[in-house]
Amino acid sequence: MARLALRIDDIGAASKRNEVYSKQEWRWRRFRLSGNWLFIKYLPRYRAWGIYREMRPAEWEQVFRLLEQYHAKLTVGITATWVESQHELTPFPQKFPGEAAVLKDGADSGLIEIANHGLTHCVLENDAYKPKWFSGNRTQHREFWEWLAPEIHDEHLRRSQEILQTYFQREIVTLVPPGNVFSDVTLAAALKYGIRYVSCQTPPRQYQTLQVLGNEHVVAFHDRELVLEGVGWLENTLQAHADKTFCFVRELGE
Repeated sequence: MARLALRIDDIGAASKRNEVYSKQEWRWRRFRLSGNWLFIKYLPRYRAWGIYREMRPAEWEQVFRLLEQYHAKLTVGITATWVESQHELTPFPQKFPGEAAVLKDGADSGLIEIANHGLTHCVLENDAYKPKWFSGNRTQHREFWEWLAPEIHDEHLRRSQEILQTYFQREIVTLVPPGNVFSDVTLAAALKYGIRYVSCQTPPRQYQTLQVLGNEHVVAFHDRELVLEGVGWLENTLQAHADKTFCFVRELGE
C-alpha cells in the first residue's frame, strides 16, 4: 500500500484570532470595494479565514479514537507561543494546559507526531500581525519571510524547539513553516536546532542533511476544519484514504 501522512496545522496559533482578511471584491464602473474594508472582512459570508477558537481537549480525544479505529497516525503542527502582544508571548502549554496535556498523552501513545509550526506564526515587528482597517493581513501571518533578519529565524526556531521539546519530552524533528513560507536562512537555523524534515507545499529537495519533503504524500489541513465542521470531517478524510497506509511526516523522510 502507498504511504500517506496526515498533517494538521495551526494548533496554538494566535493567527486564528488575528489573521482576518477577505477575498471578496465588488466593482461598479470605475469604483472598487474590497471585502477587506472596515468590518466587512469579519462577516462570516465574506471572511476567508479568522476568527475561530482553539480545539478543545474533548475534541482531541475524539480525534484519537478515530485514529485508533482507522489504524491511522497524525502529525500535529504546534505553534509554540500564543501572541498576546508584540512583546508578550505565552508558551502553548501555559495558554492551553488541557489541550497540551491530552496532546502529550497522544504523543506518548504513538498516535501523533509533534511538529514545530513556528514560534509565533506571524511577523511581530511594528505590530504587523494585527488586523488592518482597510486591508487584509494574510502576508503578516507567515513567520519566516526571507526579508526578515537571519537573527529572527534563528531566535524563533531556537525558542520554539526549546518550548516544545521541554514540554513534550521528545525530539522535535519536523518543521511545518507557517503559510509554506521559508528560505535557506530558515533551513540553516532549523538544522542548527535539530530539525531534519520540512513539510509544506513546496518542491522536494535536500538542504545539507535536512530533507524538504513537500506535500506530495501528505494530506495537510488545519484545526479550522475540525472546529468549524466538526471532528466528523476527519473521519470522512480517513474513509476517503482507506486504501493507504498512514504514517507520520517524519517517517516519509526516514
